Amino acid sequence: MKLISTLTLGALLMGGAAFAASTPATAPSATPASAAQPAVKHSSGKHCEKLAKNKGLSGDEEMKFVKECKEGKKTR
Repeated sequence: MKLISTLTLGALLMGGAAFAASTPATAPSATPASAAQPAVKHSSGKHCEKLAKNKGLSGDEEMKFVKECKEGKKTR
């Protein structure tokens, strides 16, 4: 009985490895991967505020930078 269990387990492991190694047979998508991914958004403003401070921004410039950073827009 141990032999049958061991052989079954071995067959399952080998079958799973063969399945994982195969490549998908789908056609490439029409849009490039970089265009499909949204811009990076930061859930916390602390990261954006820290970047603004490192750039030496203050006042309205800092507020604009932080807002754009949180929305994931490219900043200067």
